[in-house]
Amino acid sequence: MRKSLIFLTITLCLMLTVSSVGTFAQEKKINVGAKDFTEQYVIGHMMSILLEENGFEVKEQFGTGSTVTRQALVSGQTDLYAEYTGTASLVYLKHEEVITEPDVLYEKVKKEDLEKNDIVWLERSDINNTYAIAITKEQAEEKGITTLSDLTRYVNQNQDLIWAIDHEFAERADGLPGLAEHYGIDIPENNIKIMEIGLTYEAVDRGQADIMMVFATDGKIKKYDLQVLKDDQNFFPVYNICVTVREEVLNQYPEIEEIMKPIAELTDEIMQELNYQVDSTGLPEKLVAKNFLAENGYID
Repeated sequence: MRKSLIFLTITLCLMLTVSSVGTFAQEKKINVGAKDFTEQYVIGHMMSILLEENGFEVKEQFGTGSTVTRQALVSGQTDLYAEYTGTASLVYLKHEEVITEPDVLYEKVKKEDLEKNDIVWLERSDINNTYAIAITKEQAEEKGITTLSDLTRYVNQNQDLIWAIDHEFAERADGLPGLAEHYGIDIPENNIKIMEIGLTYEAVDRGQADIMMVFATDGKIKKYDLQVLKDDQNFFPVYNICVTVREEVLNQYPEIEEIMKPIAELTDEIMQELNYQVDSTGLPEKLVAKNFLAENGYID
């Protein structure tokens, strides 16, 4: 009897040990990426928090440029991050056609990226963080400029106006070269000042530049009281944000699709406010992300 009891005890201990090892082996680890600007940090933290709330051990790889962030996903160094439909179509998939219909572009990118790169695009959000051109509201009212066509006429008559843009916008097909060609804007090369995106706002605010590139959801638009000009000839493509994830990872953890749904529910208005909280009030991106998720019932 005693031997039987000892045998049973040993057996139970072994079963518990095997169970514990199995649980450890099944620990869910995942790498989340994000690009190097405020919106990406906020959304990246949202993704990390949502995954952690659902039992994932998350490693964050934040703060890289567009190309590096994308390559990390394709090569398997990261598992998922938030990307823009317009960027994927024009930059990664090398299409020259500008598609301005959100659903058409999303479906096209979703299908092609899965077939060519094994990248899955989850549900599309209403965020359209497209490039835009802005001037001060004072200047817009004084000169009667509300559209890019208005701006074109004004710039072509005033060759001393300074543009403040970042390096990427200076080179991209959907950036300044394409914009100038599409609208017929005559911009002397010496009038283009390339600088970090954060400094462009200060340059315009201090009168060191007249025209600048912005992202449509940037919180600093509100802070610096800027007028975003209407793209009345539909040059800029749509840039809806979606969570992109490697197919292999999604097959392993199919619950990710449901976990990431709050990202798809974000809008331009929400995102601009969250960006504003970071850029204008100094709150940390992670805190802004956590507060939003908690206030809207996505986490406890």
